[in-house]
Amino acid sequence: MRRRRLGASSSGGGGNASNMLRFYTDDSPGLKISPTVVLVMSLCFIGFVTTLHVLGKFYRYRSGSGSGA
Repeated sequence: MRRRRLGASSSGGGGNASNMLRFYTDDSPGLKISPTVVLVMSLCFIGFVTTLHVLGKFYRYRSGSGSGA
C-alpha cells in the first residue's frame, strides 16, 4: 500500500508542477516580476557588492599607508 501511495504522491507532484505554473498567471497574488528583471537585479547586486569590496580594499590601503609613515 505504501508503494502505491508513493506512486500516487509522485503523480501528485506533477499536479503541484501545474500549481507552480500558476505563479506566472495574472490571477496569482503578489509581485509580478519577469525572470529577466530578476536576473538583471541579481547581476546589479553582485556588481554593487563587488564594487564595495574593491573600494573597501582601496580605502584600507590608503588609510593604512598614511598612518604608518
